[in-house]
Amino acid sequence: MSEFELFSDSSCDAPQELIKEQNITLVPFYVTFDQENYFKENTEISNEKFYNILTSQNVFPKTSLPSVQDYINHFEPAIQRGHDVLCLCLTQKFSGSYQSAVNAKSILEEKYPEAKIHILDSIQATAGQGIVLLQLAYMRNAGYSIEDTVKRFHEIKDTSRIMFTVDTLEYLAKGGRIGKVASLAGTLLNIKPMIQLHDGELIPYSNIRGRKKALQKILFMTEEYFKETGEKYEDYDFCLANATTEEDTLYVQGLLEELIGRKVTYPIFQIGVTIGTNTGPGAVGVCFVKKYNA
Repeated sequence: MSEFELFSDSSCDAPQELIKEQNITLVPFYVTFDQENYFKENTEISNEKFYNILTSQNVFPKTSLPSVQDYINHFEPAIQRGHDVLCLCLTQKFSGSYQSAVNAKSILEEKYPEAKIHILDSIQATAGQGIVLLQLAYMRNAGYSIEDTVKRFHEIKDTSRIMFTVDTLEYLAKGGRIGKVASLAGTLLNIKPMIQLHDGELIPYSNIRGRKKALQKILFMTEEYFKETGEKYEDYDFCLANATTEEDTLYVQGLLEELIGRKVTYPIFQIGVTIGTNTGPGAVGVCFVKKYNA
């Protein structure tokens, strides 16, 4: 059984310490503020600088997906080391990153016919993608083959969810991602939209007046999922996603820990450049997926 190396596009937003600890390689998206100068996420622009520009200047950034050549440049050294490749990508409904990786796979398989290359659509984004990515790493660590890892991924991916709120729908609208969530657009002061992300789609839930009530509603949405499905909290992994409001996120984390009856041990996943372009500052969410060994 060959070893396999684990890759993801940078939209997974997993904290750097976890990426290093789990020996995962990220393939970066790009962001531009002027349509001329492009910066690689995480390496050429930090989250802090990105949000500073977003909040201090009257600009709307655009992102660009990793190219086919970007994926080839990352996958090929692993293949040359004699390893197989497993790559998790941002939902196809948000980006062409998955297709870019698939095209790289096709090119490399012609050059290296013995190589095993699997490209997976996470049907998620940001920390929802990140927590699924960690399940793949845990399976690899437990000695799963690449085939068994892919099989188990397909069994648990539909359990992944993000329950979240944003301060405004402005960024989703400008980024062309608003879709069904347009129904939440309101004109009343201090209305906060509540949204779910599952099966690669943003699903409108409700509007709530006031930030604190919106943060509390995230927990109601989470509890509702488990009541409706009959699933058990102990069978799931949980993490928190945050753009710029860490204090709010820690408040939600405390509520989540009360709900599930245990500590959330992951560091907070900061929503990075790729997804932050669409959510804007102020986004907070609870993310979860069924554990690979549950």
